[in-house]
Amino acid sequence: MNAVSLFSVFYLSSALWIHAVAGAFDYRLPADVKKYDKNVKPGSLTDISVSLYINRISGVDENKEEISIDVFLQVSWEDPRLVPVDDPVAPLTKQYVELTLAERETVWVPDLYIRQLRELKVMALLEELSSLRLYKNSTLVLSIGATIIFKCDMDFVLYPLDVQRCPVDFSSYKYTVKEMRFRWRTENALTFPHDFGDGFFRLPKYVVSFYTEQEPQTIHYGDDNHSSARLEITLSREVKSYLLENYLPSTLFVSMSWGSFVVVPEIVPGRMVLLVTTLLSLITMFDTVRNNSPDALELKCLEVWLISCTLFVFFALMEYFIVLFGIRYDKHWRVAAKAHHHHHLGGGGGGAGGHSSVHVSAPPVQLQQSTLSLSQSTVETPMNSSHAQRENGLESNAAAGLSGGGGLKVPGGATNKVQPQESDPTKLGGVGVSGGSISNLSGSFQTTQHVTSVMTRRRFRNVADVALMYAGSQRGRLDQISLIIFPLSFLIFTIAYWTMYISESNRKKL
Repeated sequence: MNAVSLFSVFYLSSALWIHAVAGAFDYRLPADVKKYDKNVKPGSLTDISVSLYINRISGVDENKEEISIDVFLQVSWEDPRLVPVDDPVAPLTKQYVELTLAERETVWVPDLYIRQLRELKVMALLEELSSLRLYKNSTLVLSIGATIIFKCDMDFVLYPLDVQRCPVDFSSYKYTVKEMRFRWRTENALTFPHDFGDGFFRLPKYVVSFYTEQEPQTIHYGDDNHSSARLEITLSREVKSYLLENYLPSTLFVSMSWGSFVVVPEIVPGRMVLLVTTLLSLITMFDTVRNNSPDALELKCLEVWLISCTLFVFFALMEYFIVLFGIRYDKHWRVAAKAHHHHHLGGGGGGAGGHSSVHVSAPPVQLQQSTLSLSQSTVETPMNSSHAQRENGLESNAAAGLSGGGGLKVPGGATNKVQPQESDPTKLGGVGVSGGSISNLSGSFQTTQHVTSVMTRRRFRNVADVALMYAGSQRGRLDQISLIIFPLSFLIFTIAYWTMYISESNRKKL
């Protein structure tokens, strides 16, 4: 009896299971399933809802400008043509049923298009991680687990203060905005694991955050506008590592170069080694950063900093060269010039009679005035003599004296001391001028030009003497001034640098 009872129970259970399976099949597809066309979308305007479960961020490739994300993508829509048929004998307890792979081929699905998509790989272990569910309200939900690689247009001019914004548009390739509308699901459009942050994910170099545009977006491609559900991915770089690896060492190198200003200039090896080693270290750091950082159309923010630090150290090295030149001039050239000057003034007594030849030269200003006075007197002499002859009425006698060659007699019995002049075709304003007067005049002009050039050279030499003595002698103060100017200039540059680039970075985040 017990065996018969057990057999009866097993038989009834098997019958109910078979009937449930048949009822489930009836539930999944309507009776007129043959009239269903999977190539025709449901309705005139179809609403497509999109949601994402972001599992993790696989990586960010700056050289290829790509972002790799592991997600579970859900796309839902309503198809009124699929009216579920419930079996009253064996109703299903769930709100949905899973469609098999064969049944998926008979159902219309939207042609999802991601404009920034580079590659999509559906996850598979024993089989592909995908499902298509039909709910009682004729809603279909397609879910797949995939690794999606997005293309993101990145700009690295502000590196490492750059902020990258990557829009991702989920839309239809074939249907326009009048035929299909994409939007994010109102509830739980984006979901994250528990180990995720508050809407952001931390990578070794980036902080990645996600934001969805609730309003439908419109993008244009092809011949018409298309509706889009937009996801915006923001990549904010972690600056702490760059501060410790690049900014802090370069600042210390520049500060070390200022220590050369307190080193005695005569200790050439110590000061040169300090400056040259610091300069080479900064050049090596710049080369490393340029090779390991992403490419940009302009100089990157970090490169501007390293180039500026290198220039500060280079200017400190140039300052030391000026100091060395001043020391050499002070010890050798200026001392030798003084000794040579004293030797010409009266230091050498090797003349023929043992007499020392002392040359006393007049000041340049007096020499110039005397030269000009001499030129004027030379020109005025014949003019004055001719005027005196006209006053005494001796023009005829002077003409006779030119041929006779003797002295001129005057009524008082005295002899005129003015000598007769020979005829000379050279005239100045109708007045005859002797050849000696012209040569003296040209010589005075050349002397004036020579004196002017000598005075200019002496003035420049005095300025150079003062500057070089100020820079390189033991009384020089160039190192003392540099010890104040260099740190102050670097402080002003640092404030301007961070103010400009941080404000630009904040503007990019808005």
